[in-house]
Amino acid sequence: VQLQASGGGLVQAGGSLRLSCADSGRFGMGWFRQAPGKEREFVAAISFPGRKTDYLSSVKGRFTISRDNVKNTVYLQMNSLEPEDTAVYLCAASNLQTVGRTSSHYNYWGPGTLVTVSS
Repeated sequence: VQLQASGGGLVQAGGSLRLSCADSGRFGMGWFRQAPGKEREFVAAISFPGRKTDYLSSVKGRFTISRDNVKNTVYLQMNSLEPEDTAVYLCAASNLQTVGRTSSHYNYWGPGTLVTVSS
């Protein structure tokens, strides 16, 4: 498993970005983020094949997690971005195929992609 997140960048507050994570396979998938000086935080998760999703309360309604099981890719569509969303975003894969909010739920992690939201 070689997870690779991409799609990060610099965006103004109120803008949008779409993150991608390749090699999602048949895993339950999650997105986490880590801001400077803060602990890693759960953002969103999706089960395999995709019937269940879960979100951090502060991103619900702004972020959408989805997956394309043909392309083996998971996406995180981020709208109405806020400066507080600035962080390195990481994708993770779980052998359990279910959603999960804790880091221990996930077996594989990829390098992150930096999202910077300017005010």
